[in-house]
Amino acid sequence: MSAHPIHLYNSMTQKKEEFIPLKENRVTMYVCGVTVYDHAHIGHARAAVIFDVIYRYLKYRGFTVAYVRNFTDVDDKIINRANKEGVSWKTIAETYIREYTTDTQALGNETPTHEPLATEHIADMIKIITTLIENGHAYELDGDVYFEVGKFPGYGKLSKKNLDEQMTGARVEADERKKDPRDFALWKKSKPGEPFWPSPWGEGRPGWHIECSAMSQKYLGETIDIHGGGRDLIFPHHENEIAQAEAASGKSFVRYWIHNGFVNINQEKMSKSLGNFFTIKDILKKYHPEVVRLFLLSHHYRSPVDFSAETMNDAKAGLERIYTTLAEVDALLEGKDFSGVTEEGLSARDKELYEEIKALIARFEQAMDEDFNTALALGHVYNAVRSLNRFLSDPEFKKTVTARSVVALARKAFSKIGTVLGLFQVKPPEFLAMLKSKKLSGLDIPPGDEIEKLIEERNQARREKNWKKADEIRDFLLKKNIILEDGRGKTTWTVK
Repeated sequence: MSAHPIHLYNSMTQKKEEFIPLKENRVTMYVCGVTVYDHAHIGHARAAVIFDVIYRYLKYRGFTVAYVRNFTDVDDKIINRANKEGVSWKTIAETYIREYTTDTQALGNETPTHEPLATEHIADMIKIITTLIENGHAYELDGDVYFEVGKFPGYGKLSKKNLDEQMTGARVEADERKKDPRDFALWKKSKPGEPFWPSPWGEGRPGWHIECSAMSQKYLGETIDIHGGGRDLIFPHHENEIAQAEAASGKSFVRYWIHNGFVNINQEKMSKSLGNFFTIKDILKKYHPEVVRLFLLSHHYRSPVDFSAETMNDAKAGLERIYTTLAEVDALLEGKDFSGVTEEGLSARDKELYEEIKALIARFEQAMDEDFNTALALGHVYNAVRSLNRFLSDPEFKKTVTARSVVALARKAFSKIGTVLGLFQVKPPEFLAMLKSKKLSGLDIPPGDEIEKLIEERNQARREKNWKKADEIRDFLLKKNIILEDGRGKTTWTVK
């Protein structure tokens, strides 16, 4: 295990800091979930995968991690969708909670420690709101309750927005009755036909921001180690969370803030109005889940990423290269145990690969320790694949038991890294077969078994030195977008 400390970029201080949790070997992490009124899109996928990998890596480093990701299951958008479809708001919420869970599981994400629903924590929210009214940080207006921003001197410390910028953001919640345009709703008086709960201020429902403070404190305590979400949540959502949580508890709310960058579509902002809105379900119909993960992890989490056919095909090609190498490794090892490799007894050639594989794990950990740099970590993986292929291409190298021991060590290293990244979780032959199947679907090309039969006919023609027939078969397949590659004593095929 790496002895190197973890450094992460704290959005609050806007610099990298050494990560030191409040309690030794224990990490508390809260990530804002989705408002469940529609299918989740590629932007939601990025946040889900990024924080899934952070969760996995912290556990890999030996921490016990309490990871909370909520569902906002009551909101204007949910109510509007329900009214439009003529069903209850609860039906809409339950439907899209199931859909989101299905999507994230399909992406290979682990389940968080807790996935609380906002509507199950109304009492916790009322308790905080009551405290805020009692200590002078909130006020009631005819059944509505607002947080008084002017009473909280630190407002704006996360977003770094000045007063004018804060006022611009506040116009979204315009209400002439408020003491300050920036004041935000903690509790909303119920309107006809809307869901409501009883409260000291009458029937109503919570504002959006209060739910995350309440659920975070309920499951993780008044001060937590990490709070995460997309950059779009910094203001006003996370800014408001800080204000209400710290005004109620008198304690620091979050030690480290982590925010992931946006996903653009063909270099444009994703928008339903632009027609470039892609749901996770739609994407997974076209691309294997690990291709989507690799695409998302091939960029640093704070950077914007561009989703396009080109970038996805690059990710697919990269993953195919890795799996092709892993397939050859597994074929060489034949399921036998070659564990217990040490430097003693290794040839100079064996030792060269042995040192590279040992360095791979160290480099992977160093990359992840520096602000969870999955892009750099994957770069080290690609370098290791190139080295491994160089050794595997040498027939003499593969003959010795010691060489196979080193290759087995490499296989374990890939499995170890894959467990953190959620990659390489499929048996290589199965993955490559699935990839071929996806390539074949919708194309005017022969079935796979027919291609294999033609390859065997071509190989037989080559053995008989019937070069004309061999070339004719190759040309026929090429016209059908099938490319043959001869090497290492066998013929493989790919789709052009």
